[in-house]
Amino acid sequence: MAISNVDPRSAAGLDELPTMSVVICTYTTDRWYDLERAVCSVMNQTTAPHEIVVVVDHNPELRQRVRRRFPAVTAIENRFARGLSGARNSGIEIVTGEVVAFLDDDAVAAPTWLHYLQRSYSNPDVLGVGGVAEPAWDGGRPDWFPAEFDWVVGCSHVGLPHRLAPVRNLLGANMSIRRDVLELAGGFSGHLGRIGADTAGCEETELCIRAANRDPGRFFAHEPAARVTHRVPESRSSWRYFAQRCWAEGRSKAVVSRLSTGSGTLRTERSYATRTLPAGIAKGVGDAVTRRRRGGMARAAAIVGGLTVTSAGYLRGLVEHATTASGDPPGSQ
Repeated sequence: MAISNVDPRSAAGLDELPTMSVVICTYTTDRWYDLERAVCSVMNQTTAPHEIVVVVDHNPELRQRVRRRFPAVTAIENRFARGLSGARNSGIEIVTGEVVAFLDDDAVAAPTWLHYLQRSYSNPDVLGVGGVAEPAWDGGRPDWFPAEFDWVVGCSHVGLPHRLAPVRNLLGANMSIRRDVLELAGGFSGHLGRIGADTAGCEETELCIRAANRDPGRFFAHEPAARVTHRVPESRSSWRYFAQRCWAEGRSKAVVSRLSTGSGTLRTERSYATRTLPAGIAKGVGDAVTRRRRGGMARAAAIVGGLTVTSAGYLRGLVEHATTASGDPPGSQ
């Protein structure tokens, strides 16, 4: 699909671009300093947000703390079931901007983040725009951790476009969607999304697929110039977390395939598994042979292991769905 008419250089005047509301979802005081940095980064944008809404996931003490620290910010409780999907839907209900931009509570937006998101909306066919989330590793990036799997820590991975281009779905840590698109699509699915510190996900993937199916001919766009940094604590630098997240992603993708329609629902994943990952394995082996970079063989092994665990999680998710559909509760066999 051509995207030449989304070129930022042909954007309309600023007075014709949509207003941008920002929603930040949070759930624990353990991430208070991360949340402070996230909110302050939005307050210091070169393009001022229409409003900032912080949605607190069933934690009244934290909501009051946000209100005291940031009186200019709207702080509300998640009015739906506990979890990220419900919190995002609560934010969507009250914002008044024409576009809703979502930022994770442990991410920091570059000063031009909203500027680059906003200008792509000069094309009326754009449903939503996302950008790059760069990992900020607390203890340094492990030598074995492949960039092809940076999605494990909520960041942009190898294989994404390097310039403004259409994509199937946006990255949850750095995305924006027209408010009317969110409302017509029905918001984020309660069947998906993180609850507290668990490792589930894919709610943004399913939403983007659903929204695009409702509006053929329009699309989501990836704008690499819209950048955030996403903090990665040392607890997410372990093999254990890597495997848990891959397993959860596979199971979540099984839910996406069930909720979405069309034979091409997981086309992006197939391309990733058959093109991006083999190239990453070859690069890791090449790095090990030539000693250009430490950890080459470990990264290649992590790619193989990550793909295996994710695939196993996907198959498990399909079995769970088939079991549930047959009337037996999951895990009864």
